[in-house]
Amino acid sequence: MHLAKPRIDVGLFTNSLEPMLDFWQNKVGLKLDHVLPLGGGKRQHRHDLAGSVLKINHARDPLPNAPPSGYRELLIARTGINKPEALTDPDGNRVTLVPEGYLGITRIGVRLGVRDLAAHRDFYGRVLELEEIPVESGIAFRCGDSMILAEEDPDAPADAAMDGPGWRYITVQIFKVDEEHAAILARGGAEGAAPRTLGETARISFIRDPDGNWIEMSQRASLTGSLD
Repeated sequence: MHLAKPRIDVGLFTNSLEPMLDFWQNKVGLKLDHVLPLGGGKRQHRHDLAGSVLKINHARDPLPNAPPSGYRELLIARTGINKPEALTDPDGNRVTLVPEGYLGITRIGVRLGVRDLAAHRDFYGRVLELEEIPVESGIAFRCGDSMILAEEDPDAPADAAMDGPGWRYITVQIFKVDEEHAAILARGGAEGAAPRTLGETARISFIRDPDGNWIEMSQRASLTGSLD
């Protein structure tokens, strides 16, 4: 993929806005950038995450009681610590602060539980064309300066839902969403949603990994200069 930004963004959904903002801003230390209306009673609170974006999507109406996705944990590299520090936000989402370089993480990493490591190695390596990084257990791929790590988990979902509480998707910023989306499908990727334009902000699509986890492909005007 031709990345427009050399790192991934991470999205979660919640009904508990104030406790979540307090945790992520005051406990983890992230700075709110801006709030983006999504429609349908949802608003996205976008926080700077070492150059990535943490998208706290607050839903006014109760979220469906969907099982967790395969996205299990967010790892954030921090200076001044010498061992991982595990935290849990008010909704039970796992986040771990790690020393710089831990598991190859210099900014952020996302950990998944997956049903089939071989299928996900093929997906991230051949279908998404990401660089695989050797690790002692599981598999790891670099997307810009972000890391995607996966470990086999028999409890991983077979058809992960997008609309539910907790970690639900990652975002990859690219230059030509229609071209990249079509190329991923041609290499055997599964479609989550066809490309569409969001006003003058972005043109986006969704693809899904072998367990159905959602990956947003985003052509954002502020990065690419054009949505054509």
